[in-house]
Amino acid sequence: MTRKTYRKKDNQPVIAVQLDLDTDGFTYRKWGSDQRCKRGDWIVRNGDETYTVDSHSFDATYEKVGPGLYRKVSFVYAEQVSGDGDVETKEGSSHFEAGDYLVSNNPDGTDAYCMSAEKFEQMYVEVDPE
Repeated sequence: MTRKTYRKKDNQPVIAVQLDLDTDGFTYRKWGSDQRCKRGDWIVRNGDETYTVDSHSFDATYEKVGPGLYRKVSFVYAEQVSGDGDVETKEGSSHFEAGDYLVSNNPDGTDAYCMSAEKFEQMYVEVDPE
């Protein structure tokens, strides 16, 4: 499989709040595994889903468009998978199934996560990176 380049559609902002508190963070269950949020990470509401994003990843990929509203401005690199598996993320491990998309913030496949085909195709459009 070959990764293709995508960008998030402009009409898909997220609501986000940075966990800027004196805390050790917290653990929560999502995507079939325990996820970890640490001080400085972002709590994100993306459509009907809530999750956390590592502060470095968020800062590198999102821009503020209004109070509490952010838009993903960086490209992502994705491929549709043919089998089930797991991917290690900065927050924990996420399970994917055949037909889902394995998405990364970097062209080499690092800083990865997974999404159902339905959600991915609603949120992203393929682009020519040139």
